[in-house]
Amino acid sequence: MQQAIDFLDETTSLAELLAPLVDNQFEKSTQFKGWTIDIILRHLHVWNIAADLSLTDEAAFANFLSDMMAGIRGSRLPDFEKSYLNGLSGQKLRLAWIDRAKTTSVHFISADPKMRLKWVGPEMSALSSITARLMETWAHAQAIYDILGVVRVDHDRIGNIVRLGVNTWDWTWKNRRMEPPGPMPRLKLEAPSGIIWEYGTGEDLIEGSASEFCQVVTQCRNIADTSLKVEGDIARQWMAAAQCFAGPPEDPPPPGSRFVKIA
Repeated sequence: MQQAIDFLDETTSLAELLAPLVDNQFEKSTQFKGWTIDIILRHLHVWNIAADLSLTDEAAFANFLSDMMAGIRGSRLPDFEKSYLNGLSGQKLRLAWIDRAKTTSVHFISADPKMRLKWVGPEMSALSSITARLMETWAHAQAIYDILGVVRVDHDRIGNIVRLGVNTWDWTWKNRRMEPPGPMPRLKLEAPSGIIWEYGTGEDLIEGSASEFCQVVTQCRNIADTSLKVEGDIARQWMAAAQCFAGPPEDPPPPGSRFVKIA
């Protein structure tokens, strides 16, 4: 699966960004819920491990789920993830994370894309699983790029996230116990390479940077902090509620709260 290669490429880009940091810099808080770089990396590492286990060892994955459910009782998910990794942090965490990501990528490259895998919620296909890992890596990385004052240079592999945003149009409303307000708006997005990606046939329109569209559907940015052209009530409602990730409904960050922090 190409998505497994894309996942590793996105992970490698973030690993290279973090390579020059000293250990105490991993304690820097980001604009995402105040999570530190350490907390973000632990989160990515633990769930990469979980995705790998769900593909390669169903019994071990079941044990992981049992440990996770016990670990979060009366505690926060980041606390469980820190305990699960025995407090791993800094450069040792970075190296362990990238090493396991390489293993995970190799396993998914040769997997049947349609293979059904157990997960925390409903089962999903192997293709959906590794695409979710790519999306989460890209989305959480944004908080790290922002706090380090680095403008990320994206690649066309974000097309996977664009498609995920499109495919979760119905999910966004179902998750909020709402009916879709109408047909999905038409998308006309410029990829990092300059080609145009188009989806949908609705009368409403969302046009502009594919990277900014990905930032909105992953809730890394408020639509007000992008240059996306949004025409029509349905398009505006979608961009105010879009959520391409699982879990209870969440609102996007307030305007002006997520940005590249230039020193």
